[in-house]
Amino acid sequence: MKRITPLLILVLLAFSCNDLKNNTDANEKLIALHNNGDDLKKVTLETSIGAKGQIATFLTFQKEDAEQAMNFYVGLFDNSEIVTLKRWGKEGPGKEGTIMHATFNLNGKLFMCSDSPPIHDWDFTPAVSNYVKCADERELEQLFTKLSENGKVMMPLGNYGFSQKFGFVEDRFGVSWQLNLD
Repeated sequence: MKRITPLLILVLLAFSCNDLKNNTDANEKLIALHNNGDDLKKVTLETSIGAKGQIATFLTFQKEDAEQAMNFYVGLFDNSEIVTLKRWGKEGPGKEGTIMHATFNLNGKLFMCSDSPPIHDWDFTPAVSNYVKCADERELEQLFTKLSENGKVMMPLGNYGFSQKFGFVEDRFGVSWQLNLD
C-alpha cells in the first residue's frame, strides 16, 4: 500500500495538470474568439458609419426633434437601426440631452442627423428629397399614409405616366419623400 500511494498521487497530479492545460487552452481560445468578435464589431461599425468617400444623407434639425424623427424613420422602414448616438452635455452649446450627432440605417442606407444649436436661415427643402422604391402597393400606401400624417402632401398618390403609382410628401419634420411603385 505504501508503494501504491505515491503512484496514485503521481497519476492524480498528472490528470490535474492535464486538466489545467486544457482549461488554459480553452481560456486562450475563448479570449481569441472574444477579440475576433470585437474586431468584427469595429469593422461593421466603421463600414456602417462610412469609409472615406462614402456618401450619407445628413439631416440638420432646428427644432430639437432629431431623435423623434430618427426613431420615427427607424420604426417605419424594415432593416433599420440606430448605429451611434452622441448627445449634447451640460457644457453645450446645444441643449443638454439633444442630439449632437447620430447615425442610423434605413433599410441599408446610411443617414446622419443632429439638433443644430444655431438656428439657420434655411431649413429642409423639397428640392432635395429621399426617393423610396416600394416593393408593392401595400408598402407604398403605408409609407405615404404614415409620412404624410401631420405633414404635407405635395403630389397625391397617382399614376403620373412614369410608373404605376407615385406620391410626394413632406413629413411632419419637414423632410421630403418621393414614394414610387414601378
